[in-house]
Amino acid sequence: MQVDEAAVTPVLNRLRRAQGQLAGVIAMIEAGRDCKDVVTQLAAVSRALDRAGFKIVASGMRQCLAVSEEGTAPMSEEELEKLFLALA
Repeated sequence: MQVDEAAVTPVLNRLRRAQGQLAGVIAMIEAGRDCKDVVTQLAAVSRALDRAGFKIVASGMRQCLAVSEEGTAPMSEEELEKLFLALA
């Protein structure tokens, strides 16, 4: 599955934001910051990654449900469900 071109920029933006947040979490841990602050920032990273993943799956739904140019069969309902559950 390829990411829809219209979704690439927002997904990359979310992933870059998550990357920056994760670097911040690492710095917080190294600096001995309060556990509550670290967990709060880590939760923000997790949400950013989840949103990027959901965007990728949602943008690829049409591709997953259609026969590809290479003649690959469309994904089954079970395979699609597995993709969504992988993000849950």
